[in-house]
Order: sequence, then structure tokens, then C-alpha cells
Amino acid sequence: MSTTLAPRPYEAPRPYESYVYAYPHKTAYRPLEDRPALRGVWAGERKDALSLYLHIPFCEVRCGFCNLFTRIGAPDELTTRYLDALDRQATAVRDALAEAEGGADTVRFAAAAFGGGTPTYLDADELDRLCDIAEKRMGADLRAVPLSVETSPATATVDRLAVLAERGATRLSIGVQSFVDAEAKAAVRPQRRAEVEAALGRIRDARIPVLNIDLIYGIDGQTEASWRHSLDAALAWRPEELYLYPLYVRPLTGLGRLGTGGDAAWDDQRLRLYRQGRDQLLAHGYEQMSMRMFRRPDVPFQDAGPDDYACQTDGMIGLGCGARSYTSTLHYSFDYAVDMREIRTLIDTYTATEDFSRAEVGRRIDGDEARRRHLLQSLLQAEGMAEADYRERFGSGPAEDFPAELARFAASGWLDESAPAGTLRLSPEGLAYSDALGPALFSPAVRASMAAYETK
Repeated sequence: MSTTLAPRPYEAPRPYESYVYAYPHKTAYRPLEDRPALRGVWAGERKDALSLYLHIPFCEVRCGFCNLFTRIGAPDELTTRYLDALDRQATAVRDALAEAEGGADTVRFAAAAFGGGTPTYLDADELDRLCDIAEKRMGADLRAVPLSVETSPATATVDRLAVLAERGATRLSIGVQSFVDAEAKAAVRPQRRAEVEAALGRIRDARIPVLNIDLIYGIDGQTEASWRHSLDAALAWRPEELYLYPLYVRPLTGLGRLGTGGDAAWDDQRLRLYRQGRDQLLAHGYEQMSMRMFRRPDVPFQDAGPDDYACQTDGMIGLGCGARSYTSTLHYSFDYAVDMREIRTLIDTYTATEDFSRAEVGRRIDGDEARRRHLLQSLLQAEGMAEADYRERFGSGPAEDFPAELARFAASGWLDESAPAGTLRLSPEGLAYSDALGPALFSPAVRASMAAYETK
């Protein structure tokens, strides 16, 4: 049974407190003093439905809102040295999985993704090598599982796309953010609509089954009319998926240094634009999968990438200096930074590393945190959570473990009272407030670690 601790009191939650894409966040990670061997970390873990993530920390530019682990450019054959290190890490991880209980024969990958940064910053030959690392080192059959790859307008070139299509990519996600040149400039993303449209044409020509377009709302100067313009421009391509992201201004980012955003009026603007975008996509026949994700209902499941990753039951192997890995009792990665100088140092350290057999930085997951993670990651999906699945895993019900939190969500109108019996599901208003609801489920210990993290 989880020990429920009272969540932070609040009267009127802000709708955009934090984007919860994984729990706990990496700012709650700390160096692991015992540096546990990976063969022990993975011993006893289910390994028959793993996700594989390969991280490429390079971009041609860094957007003003970006706080991802990435650097601009890769001088002096840095991409070669990085792929060499990635190859060494993959070999070490695969050896550790083989040595863990059950051996290599029990390892199966159900999905794969290349993220960053911008994976297509790599040239065509380097992308081929990246696929080889996933297949020949890790044993993932990229042509048999969903493979999602992130790209940008400038790097979605014909030769790169041809490699990805041939190697089995089923989904390309392109960060457009806005089809309005002035808004792209305001977000410190130097691109022109003509370049975006040309890239989208090349992606469609490559015949990769799923195209996802990322758009951002809340950019300085954006209006309902200009937001509708971007939505219409994206819909003209009939993308299989669309992600609508609220703009966040975080420390050490380009926009953060400019001191933009952060007041109640901006919250109101983003919430208004979110509802406008949601309603427009629903009117065009898209299904809402989460607060951010919308999918055409005719997309074959086997072609689609995974929904917003939920680490409730299946593990993840992350390779690369910005990737994280998940087991049932430990989340681990390498050190994390946002500042460009710090990132460069960490990448250089990664490329010089020879021994990847141990977990260096992470956070251990006890029973209470596992319950929070399961509830949070499930509840933020539009389909909700089957309470029976939760009870089967933990031996208790969510209302028993989190009575105060769920009561507060219900009182706020965030829970769908019309959901089928046994299903815990958010209402449309609850989905709109996902970035307030998610943080409300953070444990006091995780909050304290995140607050104590020294941004670098």
C-alpha cells in the first residue's frame, strides 16, 4: 500500500506548470554512488517488450524555447566519435542484457525511436550506421517494429529520407512550430515557410507511412487568426499525426534569457489557443490521444509510433548521452544540462568513455513512486486507465492510494464522470489542464529533488 502524502495546496492551478513527458524528471536524478552493474540492474526484469531509444545530440540551430540536451554543430568529426561511443555503449548494454537472468534470448524490442537533438543532422551514411547499431548491436528488427525518427526542415533531405525509408522508418516527426515566418523568428527558429513546405513534400515523396507535424502555441505575437493559419497549413498535408505544444520559457534557453512569458495573461492566451486548436482538429476528424497528440483514425496501429511513452510496465533501453533507461526499480541516464558549454563538456566526456557497463546517474523507484508513475502516465492519455490493471499490478486501487489527489481532480472537474465503470479518465477540461494535473502527482521527495537541482 502506498503512503499518500498531501499534495501541495493551491487555490487556482495554473494550466501550464510543467510538461510531464516522463516521471520522475531528470532534474530529480542524482549520481548513483554504487554505480550498479547493468547486468544486475536488468536481472529479473521483463525484457520481451522493450522500447529502444537512440539519442543524437546535434542540431543545425538551437531554437529559443529548446531545453533539450543538444548542441549546435559537430566540428572535428564529432559525429564519428559520437557514433563510435554509441556503438561501444550498445555493445556493453547488449552484453549486460545477455548476462542478466534469462540471457539474450529473452530480449525483444517492441518499438524503436531516434531522437535528439535532430537525428537527421547525421548524413545518410551516418544514419545507415545508426540503424546498424540498433539492429546489429542491439538486435532490434527495425523493419518489424514501429520506428519513429525526428527531423527538421533543413535536414529532411532526399538522401537521408531514402535511408530511413529503406531501413524501416514508419514515422517521421518534423518540428515546424509555426507556418508564419514572423512567429518562427519570434521563437528563435530561423526558417521560412517555403523551406518547411519543401521538406514536407520530400517526406511525402519518401512514402514513410506516418507524418507527424509539431506546432507550438503561445508564441509572442501569435493570434487566433495566425494560429488558425498554421493549423490550416498543416492540415493541408493531411498528416497522420499532429502534436500541439504550449510554448514554455525555461531557464538557460534563448527565450529564457530574453525574459519573455510567464504571466496569467499568457496562460489565458495559451489555454484559448489550445482549445481552438483542439476543436479545429476534432472537426477535421482527428482523435485526441492526449493533451498534445492528435491522430487520424485511419492510421494503422502497426505503422504508428508509440503514444506519449508510458513506462508503466515495459522497460526502455536508452543509448546516447542524453537518453534515459527505465527498469521497474531504477531510472538511469548520464548527467543532464541545458547550458551549451556544459552540454559540450558532457558530450566530450561521453565520446571518450570506454566502459559503459554501469549506471551512473539516476533515481531508484520504490512502490509509491511506481504507483505515481503508473497513475500519472496512464491518466494523461485520453483513453484513461483501467483500474483493474492498476489493482492487478499493485494489489490496491488508485482511490485507495491517492484519495486526496483524485478527490481534488474530481472537484476541479478534471475527471470524466461518464467514463465506463472501472475506467479512470480525464474530462476535456482535465486534458486541458494536464500540465497542472501531472505535477500534482509528483511525490514530495521528487519535488524536493527537483527544487534542489542546480541548473547548468
